[in-house]
Amino acid sequence: MDKAKEKVQRFRAREQRILDAALELLLEHGEEKVTVEQIAERVDIGKGTIYKHFISKTEIYMRLLMDYEKSLTERLKSAVATAEQGDITAPARAYFESRMADPAKDRLFQRLEEKIIALNQAPEMIEELHAIRNSNASALNRVFERRMEQGVLKKVPPYFYYSTYWALVQGAVELYHSKSFADVIEDMEGLMEFIMDVGVHIGDISGRRGQEEKRPESGSAGSSFG
Repeated sequence: MDKAKEKVQRFRAREQRILDAALELLLEHGEEKVTVEQIAERVDIGKGTIYKHFISKTEIYMRLLMDYEKSLTERLKSAVATAEQGDITAPARAYFESRMADPAKDRLFQRLEEKIIALNQAPEMIEELHAIRNSNASALNRVFERRMEQGVLKKVPPYFYYSTYWALVQGAVELYHSKSFADVIEDMEGLMEFIMDVGVHIGDISGRRGQEEKRPESGSAGSSFG
């Protein structure tokens, strides 16, 4: 292999190790307690080496946020293609599975983003992050529009669905970490799957419409009670 390419590969591999170590530490200790020194120690490199890859800890955090959003982009692209082949619920499942697979990570990233915005740090990277997210929202909105045209979903502004998806995930993530519900919820995994299933089928009127068409009119010979 060409030495220059080999050097680039080593550089990228080390950069990924830095990102992985930062995420591990953030999940273990929270964003307030993680330092660049700790990240360097976890990767077993010098602190100065970190700055060959990232100009600040905030940039490390922003890369984690953008990589997370980009992973959703890839899932949605694949899911939209699957939907076009007949599995119309694939994009919804991709969204919920991507964000609910690791509630601790999703909650961490929400906190990080809010703090970075509040402190007005890395505004250009925040703008890039939001552009990626808006692109994902647009991809989902196009799916919602098609399904409404097909008579599968209730007709509302497409962003109603995307906003509801976001709200369901936020609520599920908070519920997952809630100490108030800790003694109430016996099957957290089952509950998360149930919430995801609710989200995937939100607004679906196709089954209900079919039932209404089959339901006999009140007072007809075929009607019955009980």
